[in-house]
Order: sequence, then structure tokens, then C-alpha cells
Amino acid sequence: MSDDTGQLVGRSAELDEIAGLIASTRNGLGQALCLMGDPGIGKTALLDAAIARATGFLVLRLNGYEIEQSLPYAGVQRLLAQFDAEPDELPEHEREALAVAAGHHAGPVPDRFLVGRALLGLLALTARRRPVVCAIDDAQWMDRESLDALGFAARRLHADAVLVLFAARPDADVDVHLGGITAQPVPELERAGAIELLTTLLGVRFDPRVAAGIVDAVGGNPLALTDLANDTDPRQLADSTFAPHPPGAGQRLERLYQRQVRDLPPATQQWLLVAAAESTGDLRLLDAAAADLGIDENAGEAADSAGLVIIDRSVRFRHPLIRAAVYGAAPGADRRRVHAALARAAADSASTDVHAWHAAEAAPRPDDRVAALLLAAAARAGQRGGLLSRASLLRRAAELTTDPALRREHLLDAAEAAAEAGAAQRALDLLDRIEDTADSDPVATGRELMLRASAAIFLIDPQRMPEAHSQLATAADLFHGRDAQREQLALLRAFDAVLPVERLRRGSTLAELGERMRSAAAVREGVTATVLAGVAALILDPYATAVEPIRAAVAAMAELDDERILVFGTAGVALTTALWDERARDRHLEQGERIAVAHGALRALDIYLWMRSLSDVDRGDMSTAGRTIERVRETRRAMGFSAENVINSSYLAWTGAPYELIEQLAEATLAAGVGGVYSATMHALAVRDLADGRYDVAYDKLASLRQHAFLQAGLRYLPEFVEAAVRSGHLDEAVEVTGQLVAMAAANRTAWARGIGARCLALIDETPSAEHHFNAALAILATTDTPGDLDRAHLLYGEWLRRRRRRKAASIQLRRARDGFERAGVIAFAERARRELAALGEQPESPRQPTAHDGLTVQESQVATLAAGGATNAEIAATLFLSPSTVDYHLRKVFRKLGISSRRQLREHMPPADRQ
Repeated sequence: MSDDTGQLVGRSAELDEIAGLIASTRNGLGQALCLMGDPGIGKTALLDAAIARATGFLVLRLNGYEIEQSLPYAGVQRLLAQFDAEPDELPEHEREALAVAAGHHAGPVPDRFLVGRALLGLLALTARRRPVVCAIDDAQWMDRESLDALGFAARRLHADAVLVLFAARPDADVDVHLGGITAQPVPELERAGAIELLTTLLGVRFDPRVAAGIVDAVGGNPLALTDLANDTDPRQLADSTFAPHPPGAGQRLERLYQRQVRDLPPATQQWLLVAAAESTGDLRLLDAAAADLGIDENAGEAADSAGLVIIDRSVRFRHPLIRAAVYGAAPGADRRRVHAALARAAADSASTDVHAWHAAEAAPRPDDRVAALLLAAAARAGQRGGLLSRASLLRRAAELTTDPALRREHLLDAAEAAAEAGAAQRALDLLDRIEDTADSDPVATGRELMLRASAAIFLIDPQRMPEAHSQLATAADLFHGRDAQREQLALLRAFDAVLPVERLRRGSTLAELGERMRSAAAVREGVTATVLAGVAALILDPYATAVEPIRAAVAAMAELDDERILVFGTAGVALTTALWDERARDRHLEQGERIAVAHGALRALDIYLWMRSLSDVDRGDMSTAGRTIERVRETRRAMGFSAENVINSSYLAWTGAPYELIEQLAEATLAAGVGGVYSATMHALAVRDLADGRYDVAYDKLASLRQHAFLQAGLRYLPEFVEAAVRSGHLDEAVEVTGQLVAMAAANRTAWARGIGARCLALIDETPSAEHHFNAALAILATTDTPGDLDRAHLLYGEWLRRRRRRKAASIQLRRARDGFERAGVIAFAERARRELAALGEQPESPRQPTAHDGLTVQESQVATLAAGGATNAEIAATLFLSPSTVDYHLRKVFRKLGISSRRQLREHMPPADRQ
């Protein structure tokens, strides 16, 4: 029995699962699995078995190498050479992203998810010709950029005949990068299977008690049992007595391999150490280093004959544990000597990044010359989009740098790279390595404060989030007069930081922040300065005075048509909301979403879609909000997360989720430090109270929100406050707030604000002239994209008419309200309209007729919506991060379910109100 065959004994469950995946892939359904287990457990044998069974498949085989962990996209680069489809068939920006990531030429730095999307497209193109199996072994050693790209592609496989199999040791970092991919633990063999394997390998009849004793001592690791059987005479095993507490399989194997190595000639032992240090198995590099060390060129043959390595155009250890045993047993001085030889060989072959890595491993103490090599490698990594690799290289460069100030600079650069990659905790860990110095540079201190504040927000740290805006303002002070660009960016980020915490903020006051922004806006002209001036006006000035600076800021952001817009996402939403300009807000969100999709910037897309879902709720369009929330979830699944970062509990409140659940979610968000979401949820609960006729309860909630009113968010609570105050006997307050709303409408001149003002005037008017205000509100709101406010105007007008016994006119308004609420998914208000109609003596309508979305899965609905809007398959694939094959697959299912055969018919089935 071969070693590989032996490692498959007792693996029938794993083999059956792999066979099922292969069968599904043959049927055109993409599959992905990660085999997780200790060294020697048989993961490689399972990959080999999968490849053997995948007859007719194109096989793509990839191994992770320790040396490549800091070489960005090294794995992707090796994988690209194995495809039989050409990247030329990909969209231009995806083709460009692959070329830059692989180091083929310079270009715009690609996002790792754009590289993943390009890789997905290439796999899908290849699978059109024949099924593909992609097997990645030792994934724990793969460079993180390649692991991210491969993980993304594997997660987004649907209607693509591609099977992606990973094999890795248990590793928390791998769990993060391959999140969302099914992890299949590969455990040790059960006792019976281990005994069967041992006796089969030995080829003799054992006393069962002796075999059981050996298995109990060694465990069920197949490699340990195999090598024990191969290395020991069966009679010695039968006569042996194992200690009560023997070393584990790993230690036992390590000792076994070290003993085998010691039995080899000295030159072979030295050659094996060179091979162990050069983990990629590059035979030319290994031979050059061996020659440099005076090792005979044939020294490796004895290791090959002994079964420790396989030499065939490259060098591969039979198992990684053998390499670990060779490398681990060597004294540090010997390892450094070998790495120095490999560094010289790499330099001679112009392998600059490999040269830097080996030179660093050879350095026994800080060495500025070697640090410079690592800094150059880090710069190259950054140019290819390898942010995590850049961070790793900069960290090692810092360790080898003698100057404390430069060490701090390198660690700050490393932390900024990690933060940009979304690795906030890693950024904090790097910052914790910085030594305290009495003469620290103010700019460096400001950068550290920015990083710590940004990490607190990213990680939703309830202890540190409330003071993040204050930290960022302090950073801006440190940048003042030294770095104007960083000063303005820090203050913009301070505004971003204060929005989610609202009432929970600690440290700098809003007024102090506004004054600081106004001052910084005058330092350096540009879009950022204009936006800061607009935000400062929102914070500091009377509303009528603030309108023009806010409008100027919105106009400046609208002129941007590249990645710069992504910096202004939060500010853009806040300022357009303050103007009551829903169309400008939608344009801002659409612009950011489009650019985020084009660049594969999923983190930015996640934020934009989350803000869009809040905007949809604000407009009262819960049907669209629900579909946007599904896109948030789909985007986060594409990144490897299971759900949205913060639940949109406002949406749940509007759409009829249990009241007690919403209250619990509100308290949970408050405890998590997200005061802004808490306020929005309490506002939504107050709206729910209004819909259910609990006017006193709604008034109490809204009065509290009014007391804690926060900038633009506080303005949106005022219309509900007017209704609650009127209905609960607080007319004087309702009149006061209505005056405020009418004044705002006069200042901003937007239809939404004017329509709301007219509706509130109707509510506070106890005379017949209220009808004039209702009609004005309806006429104005009909020109906006705010269906919730329009439908509520119909509802309030219908209620007013019913109380005046104008039954026919009331019925018309109430029916319009009910139909609008049902269409928009506003359940509580639809029920209120039905109650009003019942009071008129009308019989309940039959249940709502199914829409085109009913009966479609979430992804089918998303694809159908975009197709109905005129998007091509390629455009839909880019937007939803799918392959065009998967889009075509979903469209065919949509056509079949709807009984149609063309996109024209699809547009007819999906009316504009159902489109995103």
C-alpha cells in the first residue's frame, strides 16, 4: 500500500462528500470546500483523490509556500499560468487588475476584491469549455492577497462548473480570509480505522491488544502510523512497550525524520537544509545557493532515494513535517548562513523580493541595508495592491532598522496599510509595537491617533467609539501648519465618527468641531475644504444661513467622478438630508455605488448600500429598502461575512416586526455604542406608535429625540413630532415646530420640505382651511421621490375628511393611502388605512395581488430588477459580483417562473415602482 493510499483508509465520509461535489460541478453548479486538519492527517491525499476522480476536468494545482507569505499575489501569479482561457476575454478593468496584481506591468492599484472578481471571470470562462477543479494545498502559507482573491472567487461560484478545494492547517487567519466557505474538519482516524491501517501497512497478523496499544500511544494520525510502520521492523513493534504518556504524533514524526536525516551523508544534510529554507522548491535557486556553500550538486540524490524529497524540475518534501523537522533541528547560525547564500543567489537571478526575504532571515541583528531591501519590496507590494504583504514587510523592516524615529515611521506605514486592507486589529497590534519617545514627531503622533480612532469605529468598540471624533480633532491639531491635507482629512473623518455615536459622544463638543472645520477649510482650497465648510455651517449656523454653504458642498461632490467620491460618502448623505433633497441624496449614493462596483471596493460598497437602505426607509419605501438590505447582506457574504454589520432595525419597525424585538435591538445598539442607530430605531418605533394610534407614547419618544436632536437626523424627526403633538393635546408645541419646518422649506426651497410643511400646516389648522394645506401637500409631494410622506398625506387627509362625514372623498384618499402603503411594504400604516376604511363601512379588500418579485429568490429578484432597468449581463455580473454565466442562469429561471421569453416582457412584469 502506498503512503497516499494509506492516508485514505477510514476516509469514506470525506471521499463521499468530495464525490458529491464533483458530481454537482459536472452538472454546472460551482462548489467550494476547505479541508482543515493537522499535519499528516491526509488532506493532501484527499486533494489527490479529488483530482483523480475529476476525469475530464481541467486541473489547477496550487501550493502555499512560507516564503511567499509577504509576496503579494504570488499564488495568483502561479495560478494564471495554468489557465487555458485568456484574460483578454475579460472586461478591460478586470484584465488590467490581474495584470497589475501579477506584476506583469504597472497600473492603477487594484482592490483585492476586483482581482477576485477577475479571477472568478477567468474561472467561469474556462468552465465553459470543460469543468475545472482548483486544488490549493497548504493554504495557511498562501500570501493573503491571493487567499482573499481565491476565497472571493470560490464564494461567488454559482452556475459555473468549477470546484475549488482548499486544504489548510487549523489557522484563525485562514478562517477570516476564507470566511463563508464550508470548512470540513479532517480528524484523526477513529480507533478501529487506525488499527486497520496499521495492520494493513505491516502486512502481518498482530495481537489486537498490541495493535490497539500502539494506536492508543501514537494516535490516529495516518502519516504517523504510516511512517512508523515503514521505519520499524514489525517484530520490534510487536515486542515493544510504549510509554504510558508518549509524545504526540507531531513530535514522534519530527524525531523520526530527524533520525532519518542524521543517517544521511553530511553533504546531503546540508543540501536538505538549503531545500528547507527555500520553501518554493526553486531548483535553480537551490542549486546556486548549494554551489555558493560548496555543497556537491548531486548531494540531493540521497535525500530523494531515502524518500524524504522528490526532485523533478523542482524540489518537494514528501510532507511539510519533514521540512519542518530539517529546518527546526538546525542551529540558528546554520539557518542564517543558508539564507544568506539563498539571498545572494536570488540577487544574482534578479529575484528582488525573494532576495529581500532571505536577506532578512539571514540577519542576526538590526541591519539598515537589509531594512532598505524590505522597504523597496514593501513599495512594490503596495503598487500591486498587496496591502497586507506591504504591512508585513514594513513590520519586518522596522525590526531591522536602527534609528528609533525611522522604526516608528515604518510601523505607522505598516499600520496604515493594514487598516486600508480592513485589518483593523492588525493595525492596532502594529501600533502597539511603537516605542514611546520624548521627542515624537507631531505628524507621526497625529497619524497614530487617526489610526486608533478609525480602528475603534471599524471594530465598533463601544468604549472607544464615543471619543473617536475627539481623537481625530486632536490629530488635526497636530497636523495644523505641518500637513494641511491630513488636517482636513482628519476633520472630515471626525464628522464621520460623530454621526454613528450621536448622543454618546465624549470629548470635543459639536461646536468645537465645527469651529475647527471652518478654520481648516480656509487653509487649503479644494473639494475637501468646500465640504468641511458646508459641514461647519450645518453645525454652527442658523439653518437659513447654512443652506448655501451646504448646497455648495453638495455641488462640489457631484462634480467628482472617480474614487475620490468614496471619501465623502457619509458627509454627502448628511448634507443632502439636511437640505431635504432626496434626489440629490440618491444621486450621491448612486454615484458612490457605481464607482465602488467598478473598482471592486466592496468595503466602500457595503457602506454605501447600508446608507442607501437608511435613505430608502427615510423616504418611506420599505419594499426598496428590503431589497437594498438584501444587497448589503449579499455584499458582505461576498467579503466572507455572514450578515450585516449593524441591523437596520428601523426597517424592521416599519415593516411590522415584533415591537418587543425592536426595543431589544434598540437597547443593544445603544450598548454597542451606536447611538445614531438607536435614535433612528426609536424614531421608527415612534412612527409605529403613530400608525397604531398610540399618540401619547409616540409623543414621549419624539419629545426625547427632539431634546437630543442631532444635526440633519434631528430635522427628520420633526414631522412625526407635529402629528404626535397634535393628536396628544400639545398643539402649542406642534405649532412651534411647524413654524420651524415652514421656515426651513422657505430657505432650502425643496419640494420635499415644502410638502412636509404644508402637511404639518394642515394638521395644526382646526378650521376648514386645513383642506387647502392638504391639497397643497399632496400636489407638492407627488413631485418627489418620497412615497411614504405622500401616502401619509393621503391618509391624514382621508381621516380629516371622514371626521367631517365626507365619506366618498375620504374613501378615495384612504384607498390611495392603503394601496401606496401596501406597495411600499409599510405594514402598520396600511393597517391603519384599512381600519379607517372599515370605519366607513367598507369591506376589506382581497389580499394584495402577487408582484413580479413574489416567487423569486433574492438573487433572482436582484438580477431581474437590474435587467428590467436595462443592464447587460456583464453589467449585472459586475454589480452583484457574480459571473456572467450565473447571471444568465438566474435570468433563465426568472423567465421560466414568470412565463416570459424576453427582457421587454420582463420590463412589463416589473413596473417602475418595483425597480431599485
